[in-house]
Amino acid sequence: QVQLVESGGGLVQAGGSLRLSCAASGRSFSRSALGWFRQAPGQEREFVTVINWGGGSTYYADSVKGRFTISRDNAKNTVFLQMNNLKPEDTAVYYCAAAPHWLVGPPALSDFESWGQGTQVTVSS
Repeated sequence: QVQLVESGGGLVQAGGSLRLSCAASGRSFSRSALGWFRQAPGQEREFVTVINWGGGSTYYADSVKGRFTISRDNAKNTVFLQMNNLKPEDTAVYYCAAAPHWLVGPPALSDFESWGQGTQVTVSS
């Protein structure tokens, strides 16, 4: 059974940075994709970024390109989301998710079979 545990959320001022972590366990992820989604109050969950674990290819939502970076640590089975130049509109609960296969192009929620519990990110203006 796949388990995803996020950490690193918090409160930061606009223009600041945060790094989220997602520790993955339960199986090999070499042929998987791990991604980040976010959900603001009253809004639908939206795609942020994804990384194909084996090859390392990445995709980003237009709203975070140039500010957010996804990376992975193979030895620790952990995915990171470095968020720089944060804006108030980045405020949301951020979720880590795992897909059972590599993804080509921006994914949909339905591509992912496992989800973490979420971590709150709040950006004050």
